[in-house]
Parts: sequence; C-alpha cells; structure tokens
Amino acid sequence: MPRFSVIVPAYKVQAYLSECLDSVLGQSYPDLELIAVDDCSPDACGAIIDEYAARDARVRAVHLAANQGLGRARNAGMAEARGDYLVFLDSDDTLTPDALHAIADRIKESGEPDVLMYDYARTYWDGRKVRNHLAAQLTEQGLAPFRLEDRPGLLGVLMVAWNKAYRREFVEEHGFVFPPGYYEDTPWTFPVLMTAGSIATLDRVCVHYRQRRQGSILGSTSPQHFDLFEQYDRVFTYVEQHPGLARWRPELFRVMVDHCVTVFARPGRLPRGSHGEFLRRARAHYRRYRVPGTRMRRRNILIRFGLHRTFRALQLTSAVRRRTLKAVVKLARAVRAGALRLHYRIQLRLPVRADRAVFTAGAGRGHSGDPGALEEAFRTHAPHVRTAWIARPEHQHTVPPGPRRLRPGTAAYWTALARSKYLVTDDMLDRRLRKRREQIVIQTRQGTPLKHMGLDLQERPAAARGTDFAELLRGVDQWDLVLSGNRHSTLTWERVFPGRYTTLEYGAPRNDAFQRATPADVARLRGLLGIPEGAVAILYAPTFRDHQHTQHPLLDLDRIARRLGPRFVILARPHPTRGGPLGTGTRVIDVGGQPSVESLCLASDALLTDYSSLMFDYAGLDRPIVVHTADWQAYRASRGAYFDLRAFPPGAVARTEDELIDIFATGHWRGSRSAQLRAAFRERFCPYDDGRAAERVVRHVVLGDHGLPSVVPVEERTPAPSACARSPLATVPRPSGSFPVTERR
Repeated sequence: MPRFSVIVPAYKVQAYLSECLDSVLGQSYPDLELIAVDDCSPDACGAIIDEYAARDARVRAVHLAANQGLGRARNAGMAEARGDYLVFLDSDDTLTPDALHAIADRIKESGEPDVLMYDYARTYWDGRKVRNHLAAQLTEQGLAPFRLEDRPGLLGVLMVAWNKAYRREFVEEHGFVFPPGYYEDTPWTFPVLMTAGSIATLDRVCVHYRQRRQGSILGSTSPQHFDLFEQYDRVFTYVEQHPGLARWRPELFRVMVDHCVTVFARPGRLPRGSHGEFLRRARAHYRRYRVPGTRMRRRNILIRFGLHRTFRALQLTSAVRRRTLKAVVKLARAVRAGALRLHYRIQLRLPVRADRAVFTAGAGRGHSGDPGALEEAFRTHAPHVRTAWIARPEHQHTVPPGPRRLRPGTAAYWTALARSKYLVTDDMLDRRLRKRREQIVIQTRQGTPLKHMGLDLQERPAAARGTDFAELLRGVDQWDLVLSGNRHSTLTWERVFPGRYTTLEYGAPRNDAFQRATPADVARLRGLLGIPEGAVAILYAPTFRDHQHTQHPLLDLDRIARRLGPRFVILARPHPTRGGPLGTGTRVIDVGGQPSVESLCLASDALLTDYSSLMFDYAGLDRPIVVHTADWQAYRASRGAYFDLRAFPPGAVARTEDELIDIFATGHWRGSRSAQLRAAFRERFCPYDDGRAAERVVRHVVLGDHGLPSVVPVEERTPAPSACARSPLATVPRPSGSFPVTERR
C-alpha cells in the first residue's frame, strides 16, 4: 500500500498536464500512486494520461464516460485510492521538488495527523512566484498535532483541497466527498478541518499554483457562480447535523458573507443583469444563517439589506474619490519636486563644508560594504568630519549610532549632496547630482570582478539589460578616487570605466573585519543565526544569472543537507535581486534578510558559491571555498568572465550536485589540495586585505598622510578562525550506501 495517493483530475489542460504529472513522478519520495482522472476531456488529456500509465506502473488512469466536473472527478479518484494519505493536485499546478518527502517527514514527526496543511506560491505566466501572504499561519512552532480550535486562524488560509494531505481512513470514516458545481472546495474543506481530531502544519511551499493569463474558471463569467449559495447550504447543514460544531457558526457566517461580497464585486464574474438576483440570494442567506453579535466588515453590511443600487453608488463614489485623491497627490508631488529643485540650487551656491562626508551603498541599501567600513573609519581616524548615511526608509534601522540618517529625495539629502566635501558610494550617485570642483567623490566598487563589467557589457546585451552607457560614463566623469583590492581589479576598472580618476590600490575596507574579529565574535554571530553548537556551517551564496529570465536555484539545498547529515547546516543567501528562500528544510537557514554579508562569512566554516565575487573576499578569511560550476559555459557565454575559474579556482570544484555532496562528505572541501588552491588564490587577489585598508584610505584622502600603514604580509596575517577550526573535524563520514535512483540527477 503506497504512502500517498496523488489525485489529479484533468479537463481541457493538455498544455499543462505533462508538467503536472512530471512534478509528481519526479518526486524524491517514490512511495506513491498517481491517479489521473480524465473527466471526459475533449482535448488530448486522456491520451496523455494513458501514455504516462504505460510508462510508469505508479500511474493509474481513470476515464469518465461523461464530464462530471472537478468535484466528482476527485471523488472518482478517491474511489480508486489505496494510499495512507490523499493528496489532491489540480492538473495545471505542480508539486515543488521534494514536496512529498517534506510532507512525509512532517506527518511522521507530528504523529500521523488527520490533516496536514502546507503552503503554496502563485506562479505567473511571466515567471514571477509569490508566496501565500498568510504563510505565517502555517508556522510549525507550538503544539503538533492540534485541533482547529487551537489555531482558528487556519480558516483564513485559502480554502482549497490541494494545500492539504488527508489521512484516507479519516476521510472514509466520515464519508467526506466533493459536491458538484462551482466552489466545490467549500463544503469539503470546512467540514474536514472542523471534524479533524488532529491537524499539523508544514511551513514549506509544496504547490506552485499556476495563474493563467486568461484566469481560472472561477474568474470567468458564468451563472454557475450562483452555486456558491448551495455550497454554503451544505456547510451549514453539516454543522446542524453535528451539534458539537456549533461554535464555528459565527466564523462560517462571516466567511460566507465576505465570499458573497467578493463574487459580487469582482468584475467579469456574474453575467450582465444578474447582480440584483445575486444580491437578493445573498441577503436571504444572510438572514438564514446570521449569528447575532458577529462583527462584520463594513462593506459586508450591504449584504444584510441587499442594497444593489446603494452598493453600486458607493462603488462609484469610491472610484471618484480615488481619482480625485490621485490628482491631488500628483499635484502635491509636482509642487514638492519643484521646491526641492529650488532648494538644491540654493545649496549649490553656498560653500562646500570640509568637515562633512556622506555615504551610501547599493542605491540606498543599509549600512554595509566598503562605504560602511569607510564611514566607521572616518569616525575613528578623522573624528572632526561629521558623517551622514543615505538609506531608503526600509533600511534606516541598519544605520548605527553616529552618522546622521538621510532619506533619498528629502531636503536634507540634497543639502548633503550639495555641501559635503566627501561623497562615498559603491554604485552610481544620483543622476541629478551636480558635482562641485571642491568635492571629492570616492567610488569603492563592489568587490573584485570575475564577470564582465562596465563598457565590456556592450558586447553582452543580455547582461547589459538596456544600460545607458553614455549615462554611465557621465557618472564615471564625477569620480575622483576609485578603490581597488588588487592589481587585477585596478587594470579592469581603468579599462572598463575609463576616466581621469586616481586608483587607490589599498585593499577592500569591508574585509578589515575579518582580521579584527575574535573567536568570541564568531561564537556570538553563530548564536544569533541559530547555528547549532558543533555544526559545520556552509554559507551558500550564488550569483545572478543574466541568461535566465527566472532565477531557478541550481542546487537542491534540502537534498544536500539530508545527504550530508545532521553535522552540517547551510546558510542560504540568495542574490539580492533574486529574492525568496533557497531551501526550506530544518538544516537550511535562510539568511537572505541579513544586511551584513561580512557577519555571515565570519559565522560560517566554508563558502559554497558559483561565480559570486564574494569568493574573493572570503579567500582573505583563509577558510575553505567550494565552487559549483554546473553551467559555467552558459554563464561565460552570456555574461563573460575575465579568467577561467575552473583553471584557477579558490578551492575544490564540483560540476554536479552529487560531486558537491561527495566533496563535503569525504572531507576534500578542507583537504591539502583545497588549501593549496586557496593559498594561491589569496596571494593573487588579497594582497592588501590585512585589516587596515580603511585606515589607509582615510589617511590618504582626509589627513594627507602619505606615511601609510605598511601592508602585513599574507603569511603573517591572523584572520578570525572558524568554529570548526577550533574543534578539529577529521573527515565527515561519507553517507552509507549508494545514491538511490530517485536521488540521482
């Protein structure tokens, strides 16, 4: 008997069905049966299902003689099911990789609950993925399993059948079936959740919910939207038949009324001329199931009285109000912009202040990177210079005490740009900036370049993405000083960003922290991130891929963590432009929201990356680096590279996911060959990263002191040791046995 029966009803989805079935059969958890129900589909769905059944014994084809609708097609699939748990999946949606494995693990952990709820993400035709905004309701913290009364907020999560796994014996014992018609999930999910003796949650996206360009059936115009009333009749009838569930009537009543208003108010759902009848039916249901004292949303009060014309009048009034407000806001913004332009022109006529410096990183990100390290060095070595930091509102909290906080576009922002002598950035400054002769612009850049940059992108249209190279060069003309960490960077910057600036080859200020940090600092950072004591922490930091419209992860971090065992944890840091977690397992820690990548480097024991420039910084820590180069040829063809990373790597190189697992499992990641490669890489790219780069910059630029601190030789430096270096690890035992077929790539 299989663990899961995955039931997929299919009707007129031939373009999506194969992807759906593949997502089930490709799961790393093979103990399943796939029951595909052809709901007498007029297209090729039936033939596709038969082809899959012929190829894979786990697929069972069910063909209905006439079209029954989604609910009855699911019932037909349930009648054939033999699995311990039922999983429903719509035929244009997909299971995420390893979803069933995670569901099985959670079911076992929570003691075989009647229902397990998991999360989903909406996937759009343009490649966007948006996670359910109520994901917080699915937290795994607290009691497990539980009953609905322990966490009633779960009733607010999308009431569909396909975001839950159901114990089959529980479903059969209570005789749950899907009714015919639209909104068939309503009289299924509410009774199931209210009746379940045990519920558990899984905080993981297990389903990708496809959002088609033409929309779903429920978003189309049809008189079948009136089925909504009959479906809620079924829900309340079930409650009446089970007096112990009466406590849920107020919540069900509130949900029903809100659902009616949603269907009524959404344009394009109800046929023309049927709105009045729909509202009359809604008013009748309001009166039939009303629970006195139930608090309602303001808009739902109209259902109580069935005021069709009043509702439309309020909608029109609201639309007029929105348009008026929009016009007023637009006028106010224009007036404010004009006032700020005048303010800036006035400030440009006032003297530049030699005791002022303004800093920013990444177009308004928080206090970080080389500008952040320089700002601290200004306060330490040139305390007479008052510093200010420009950050967008959402990053203001990252600015430490000391510098003045500025928001882009404010009067204080334009004053600082007009009158500060020192302007420090790692990106392009505001294009409206008029640099004054007395000002000094310090460009720090963002690390050592591996991929092509600047004018070299003229030959890489996919990577350039419409870059205005004339505007880029106008920005370069404002630079006075450019920081460089090594000779390779110096030669590259001066060629791809041609200008009259002076290059300061002093090292990367942000890497000073690697030499100053202590073992106590490392332990504190690991504790803040929740890294278990004694664990080997791998920092995974992939780069952005210009040749991919959607940034699909190239590594299955959950699988890697499972294969390596409990001694390893992975700190997953997605590229800032990617967003979204890279893994969901208990040993994969999402650190994408951490503002300081230097802190992540210090907390980790090894770096796993592909082509990220972080490897050049991490080499200065003298900790192991492993490079994953599965798509090197495609990356180099689309973005370009200044040298062959595979020929001159900073450590062990893995070309496949299984090679990567083997490198960590056998200890090669920290072997002698890895150390030799890292030493050569470090000598070439970290000649000045001795902990005093920021001091050298401040003394040269502000204090005019050319007797700069001498550079500490590489072999004499003492970067902060990793946690596992203090607790030597011989070799981590290789996972026993061979890789099962389902885990091979």
